[in-house]
Parts: sequence; C-alpha cells; structure tokens
Amino acid sequence: MEQRRHLNDTRAGAGLITGSVFLVATSDALIKLGSAQFTVWQLYVIRSTIAIALLLLWLCLSQRSTTGLQLTWDRWTLLRSAALTLMWIAFYAALPHVSLSLAALALYTAPLFIALLSAKVLREQVNPRRWMAIALGFLGVLLILRPTAEHFSAMSLLPVLAALLYAVAAVVTRTRCASHCALSLALNLNLCLCLVGALVLLGHRLQSPSSEPVHEGFLAPHWVSLGPAQWGLLSVLAVLMVLMSVGVAKAYQLGPSTIVGTFDYSYLLFAMFWGFALFNEVPDAIMIVGMGLIAASGVWVLRG
Repeated sequence: MEQRRHLNDTRAGAGLITGSVFLVATSDALIKLGSAQFTVWQLYVIRSTIAIALLLLWLCLSQRSTTGLQLTWDRWTLLRSAALTLMWIAFYAALPHVSLSLAALALYTAPLFIALLSAKVLREQVNPRRWMAIALGFLGVLLILRPTAEHFSAMSLLPVLAALLYAVAAVVTRTRCASHCALSLALNLNLCLCLVGALVLLGHRLQSPSSEPVHEGFLAPHWVSLGPAQWGLLSVLAVLMVLMSVGVAKAYQLGPSTIVGTFDYSYLLFAMFWGFALFNEVPDAIMIVGMGLIAASGVWVLRG
C-alpha cells in the first residue's frame, strides 16, 4: 500500500510539474507577445496586485486562518525577493530581443549555477560526475549563445544572468528560508515586485510630470495607456502566475526532486512550441544540440 501511494505521488508530481511548466512557458510567451503594448513596470504592479488578491482569496476559500500567516521581512527573505525581482527584470528585458527558445535554454542553466554556488559558497561536496555535468551544460550554453562577432548578442547574456540570480534565490530559499511558509514567501515576493514597479513608475512621474507617456520599449520607466485587451492579458498573466507558482511548489512536495526536476525540463519543449506557434521561431541544429546538452547536464546534476 505504501509503495503504491509513493508511486501515485511520484506520478502526480511529474504530471503537476509538467502542467505547471507549460503554464510558465505560456506566460513567458504571452509576455513576449505583449511587450510592445505595456512596460515591465506596469506588468510588475498590475500582475502582482491581482496575484496578491488571488492568493489571499485562495487562502480564505481553503478555510485556513490568516492569523498564523506572518509576512517576515528578515534579510534573507528580502535577499530572496530581490534576487527573483532582478531575475525577472533580466529575463523579461531579453524577451523582446531574443528568441523564446534561446531565452528558455539560457534560463535553464540555473541548476548548474545552483550546483556551483552549493560547492563554492555552501562548501557542499560535488563529486567528479557533477563537475563533468556542469562542464557539459556550459558547453551547451556556448553552443546556443555562439559568442562570435557574427552571431553574438549582448541581450542573450541576460537570460544567463537571470539563471544566476534564480540560483542565488534557490540557495537562499533552501538554506535560510526553508522554515518559512510558502504562501508567505509568495506574498512577500509579489509585494516586492509591486513595490519596485510602483517606485520606478512614481520616480519617473515625479521627475517628468508633464511628459506625455509614449511606449519607448519594455523597460521604459513610465505608465502607458492600456486598453481592455491589455488589462485582460495582464489579468490572465496574474492567474497564470498564481497557478504555476502553487503547482511547482506542490509538485516538489509530492514527488522525489530528482524525478520532478527531470520533468521540469519539459519547459524547454513548451517554449520551443510557443516560439514556433506565435513567433515563427525555428531552432537550428546547433541550438537543438545545445538544448540536449543543457537538459542532459541538468538531469545529471539533479541525479548526482
């Protein structure tokens, strides 16, 4: 009976992570699609405000008391939220300029950075097989980024920076925030995102009170007029953020991290699908080889 329940939990975890990363890929594709219609700071403010309301509503509907929910603002929680906020700035800034497939591949080097940080900062033992996997993964990164004068774009480094920042947040979460309530961490993060977006927008407004808001790019520090379609898209993105964050957390609670982490890499396939379906992006042979190396090295690192 115990073995059957473990098998069911493993299958549920694998299915849940696959569905969750599909939502992540869908969200990233929609943000890339809408990046010409709003700014990243508007995305932060509107999406996070709606997400906070949905998270609190979810808590009430689940009939759990909010009295035990503490929004801790210790330095480690702030560091985690800051790292994730910067991660999304870097990743979203790259989306209008690089293919969704390339951004996804670069972002999924995060397990390699986690292994490196664990070895160098936490002094955890990393066996030779994992070092080989890390080297293999960074070979895959070189293949997809192609750091030559002909192919290289500085924007392609932003998803790699995002992966490093995600790794910092992951290590902080595991070592310093393990006892924190997951819902509390989610609310703290969304409050941080909303605050950063609001400060940037307010700062620009105070500095240029009479300027006419014109969309000058995804990172433009001002509020642009939104129509019903843009408000609808941002609302959908908020719902996706809540579902995918809860789904990923639950998946890793249900199944073994090595198995769930392996299925996590299905994000790369979904990102390639949306890249082709929405943006007519067709990865070439070199990018596919790079994807294979990154995915294989990530699974190798996870399985130790």
